[in-house]
Amino acid sequence: MRLVGRERELVLLHEFVDDAASDGGALLIVGEAGVGKTALLDAAAAHAATIGVRVLRASGVEFEAEVSFAGLHQLLSPLRAELAALKPDYRRAIGVALGLEEGPPPDPLTLVNALLALLAGDASVLVVVDDLQWLDRASAALFAILARRLSGTGVGLLGVVRAGESRVFEDAGLAEIAVGPLDDDAAAALLAEAFPGLVPRAAQRVLTEAQGNPLALIELPAHLGSGVPEPSLGRTPVGRRLQVYFARQIDGLPGETRAQLLLAALDGTGELFPAISVSDLEPAERARLIHIHPITRGIQFRHPLTRSAIVRRSTDEERRQAHRQLANRHQADSQRRAWHLAEATSGPDEQIAQLLEAAALKTKGRGDPVGAMGLLLRAAELSPGPDDHHRRAMFATYLGADITGDLTAPNVLAAEASTGRSHTIAAAVAAAAYMVNSGGDIDTIHRLLLGALRNAGHPVRVWDAPLQEIVYVLQANCSFGSRADLVADYRAALDRLGLDPPEVLGLLGSTFLEPARLALPSLVRLDEAISGIGDQADHAHAVRLGIAAMYVDRLAGCRNALWRVVDHGRAGGAIASAIKAFALLGFDGLLSGDWDWVLSLAEEGLAFTTRHHYRLLGGFLQYDQAMVAAARGDRDTVRRITDDLVSWAAPNRIGFVLQLASHAKALAALSHGEFETAYHRAAEICSPETVPLYKPAALWVLLDLVEAAVRAGRMTEASTHVADIDTAGVAAISPRLALIAAGAAAMTAPGDAYRDAFDAALATTGASRWPFPQARIQLAYGERLRRAKATTEARKQLTDALDAFERLGAAPWAARARSELRASGLAHNQTPTRAMMDALTPQEREIAGLAAAGLTNKQIGERLYLSPRTVSAHLYNVFPKLGISSRAALRDALGDAPPSGSM
Repeated sequence: MRLVGRERELVLLHEFVDDAASDGGALLIVGEAGVGKTALLDAAAAHAATIGVRVLRASGVEFEAEVSFAGLHQLLSPLRAELAALKPDYRRAIGVALGLEEGPPPDPLTLVNALLALLAGDASVLVVVDDLQWLDRASAALFAILARRLSGTGVGLLGVVRAGESRVFEDAGLAEIAVGPLDDDAAAALLAEAFPGLVPRAAQRVLTEAQGNPLALIELPAHLGSGVPEPSLGRTPVGRRLQVYFARQIDGLPGETRAQLLLAALDGTGELFPAISVSDLEPAERARLIHIHPITRGIQFRHPLTRSAIVRRSTDEERRQAHRQLANRHQADSQRRAWHLAEATSGPDEQIAQLLEAAALKTKGRGDPVGAMGLLLRAAELSPGPDDHHRRAMFATYLGADITGDLTAPNVLAAEASTGRSHTIAAAVAAAAYMVNSGGDIDTIHRLLLGALRNAGHPVRVWDAPLQEIVYVLQANCSFGSRADLVADYRAALDRLGLDPPEVLGLLGSTFLEPARLALPSLVRLDEAISGIGDQADHAHAVRLGIAAMYVDRLAGCRNALWRVVDHGRAGGAIASAIKAFALLGFDGLLSGDWDWVLSLAEEGLAFTTRHHYRLLGGFLQYDQAMVAAARGDRDTVRRITDDLVSWAAPNRIGFVLQLASHAKALAALSHGEFETAYHRAAEICSPETVPLYKPAALWVLLDLVEAAVRAGRMTEASTHVADIDTAGVAAISPRLALIAAGAAAMTAPGDAYRDAFDAALATTGASRWPFPQARIQLAYGERLRRAKATTEARKQLTDALDAFERLGAAPWAARARSELRASGLAHNQTPTRAMMDALTPQEREIAGLAAAGLTNKQIGERLYLSPRTVSAHLYNVFPKLGISSRAALRDALGDAPPSGSM
């Protein structure tokens, strides 16, 4: 039957298929149930076949949305033979995801690339996916990432989703076709074409009942008998009316047919079983409930509402019997077998609970913590013993709180924590993760975790998953509290366990908790771990390595892995891990000077933290915003952000956040020449020692502390701080800290010794990776040189400092450098010359022109098919070439400067 009233949609779909065959791309068909989305999908697939495009299909199935990678399994079933042609790492990634091979979880980007390599062969491919809202979350996240990477591949992805039911895809920024009800004329035409003999009275009743819904227009008249309509269902939604009519059709089928339909509905693979004859299903095909493929003999339900009606018309015992039959079709250790057995049982069963728990750990290892959480919760339901029930339920809750982004844990977690009733490790770690991420009281969390460790039993022989997680959360809580007593308790608890911690926990215990004291012996191991991070698919593991790298300035080696975590979170994957990756990337960008990009990143990350109630991690991103504002002279923003941070961190004794607020206040005061205030703010962090062992954030404040002391005339205090920094040996940890330590020493150097000291500082290997501290050291050097009448040398240092400050947009610092240059007798010219314009590449000129016209990085990226991050990187290069420091100056710069190649 032709698609009546869908001419516009068909034109758009044919154009998409034609374009995707050469260039690739993704498109969503969005609409309510029954409006004909699947019919449009079929039409697009048919058009693809006529122009020689290979069509691969998959569909979300309501009753197997908990089965990890079920959608991917459907899609790739016809390609099993072609997997052998992939290179080994791609073949392994797909094999592990599908459960065909054993091994570590595949990295999502590797898995996407493997999927692209499989699909993008010699011929064009169209992937059509129906009912995206019912895809398992692992497949949905994978397909969402894939959809954004199809440009230029010759692979098209066409998906169908019910309006408002799949945030993963509807928030992915993909092109959409919105499909609504048919208008009155089209509805009447469709009904007349499908049922030409329908009497006018019955036709009008159908038109009224259907409300323009094409599926209703086709299905309802079949139930009108002699033409007299059945009683109206009033305002009942069209989908519910259709389910009633489908249910009546199902009730009229033979019992064996209904039994086989139930098996097919609950299985979701679309395959015929060896024991089923086609004749058993012919009554359902004649009733237009299913379609049996003439070659593959696979079963396809004509509409998801049919599948739902079949399941809902069955009894509990019929469903359990069907699940028992389906379980026997799968391997003994497979997730599908465990899931079917769980659905088949009617009461607690420890054997099945153990199967589900084992399947959950395998599923988490395959990169799907969401699927693991669901399996653990079902295992908890089936656990006969209360301890096993509580352990499994709490570990599932922990996965939700710390990995998947689900902070909707019941209030009982916080209640148990505050009253000390969380006796098991799993319960404690779940409650603690919930409280930590939502910004709870540090001391309450600390007592809860230590109590659980004491109850772990002695001797502890194995670092099982809950034990590892509780030690990790305890480390994080000690860091956030930033007090010596918390760290001492942690060390004592670890000693009582009597076990050497796993590698990442060991690294975190040194480079994250006490880097000034313990980092040096661990750096070789950390560098080795980071060098292998590209193969790491466990998002939690990648993030923890990033945390271990944070204070010792090794985040650059983690960037690609952290971006993969962010991309997975954007696609609806591990949300909590993605938020932590946002925070780590923000810290990295703040120190490395990519401030405009940091602000963009912080804005996106804060939207995640707000949506999912991650107040603590949101505070880290607010710190990034406050620090950029402080360096750029925006005191109002600094005051607003720091007041907010203090308001919730102080009552909960979250010392780390209070230190971040003090740091932003110190830099704001330093930027505005309020040196005494800046010194006191910095000293709040660097006390009682200059480099407190339990306050690793002090490693970010050392230059501010010494510079504020010098400029405030506190030379004695400044010299003491420099001596303390030298004694602590932090210069050996990283090039940044070597630059800071040498620069601080140069600022306090007496007499003529300052020249050698500043030269040594600026000669630090990799100093240019840290433009803000480097420029501040150059400014201080230039000031000393100018006062010593070494004007030429002073101008070089001051000019280099000014260029960096302008590139960063650090206006107060640029003004200070400009003032020093004027005092040296040199006026700084900010007008771009032709040589400056000629230094721009063609792409840089194009990006600069679009930015000058007012487009955002995202808009420029969409126009030029670049990522916003790439656009930001190009502008980062453009500003210094034009001698400007902000987007606001671009228009004047491009307008006044001679065009490239002019005479």
